[in-house]
Amino acid sequence: MEKSQSSSRSTMKATSMDRLIKIRRDFIKDRLNNMQVEEHNFEIVQEVKGVTYINHSASTDVDSTWLALEKVDKNIIWIVGGVDRGNDYSMLKDLVKDKVVHIVCLGNYITKIFKAFSQFEEKLIVNASSADEAVHHAATLAKAGDTVLFSPTCASYDLFENVEARGNEFKRAVNDLLNNTLHLRYPSSN
Repeated sequence: MEKSQSSSRSTMKATSMDRLIKIRRDFIKDRLNNMQVEEHNFEIVQEVKGVTYINHSASTDVDSTWLALEKVDKNIIWIVGGVDRGNDYSMLKDLVKDKVVHIVCLGNYITKIFKAFSQFEEKLIVNASSADEAVHHAATLAKAGDTVLFSPTCASYDLFENVEARGNEFKRAVNDLLNNTLHLRYPSSN
């Protein structure tokens, strides 16, 4: 009898967790539909050689990155990283599996990100120590039709003063890529 009650409680807990996850995802989708495009918040910066570059530097948590990943169709090169404040990346794994083709980890605190997504062996994960380097790697990995999504999921203060400075550095690097000046800092990529 005790075993039956324990099994029943476990089933109820699992059902409750599934319901909570569905409610959370529905809430996030509602936020996605109402998300305003502003500077550093899902801002389309440029299209370079058929690749769209999106600045979502305002993303400092898993929920906002989930929104951004959900909003982009497929073939994403995701730039992620910064100071992790206890993020649980498990919520992003299905989207990363389905939509992300490569990951560029930006910053000094990337071990947790590598661990969270290293199970996807087919996705190249590279490290970058600046916005320039991150955009360089993304541009090297991207093909026409891809989207480079700068959605860090983390706080900015390992390499940048704030999310605005982080977003501005990303936009400057993308514009340098467009103007063919980024290659001057990475001449071996020509």
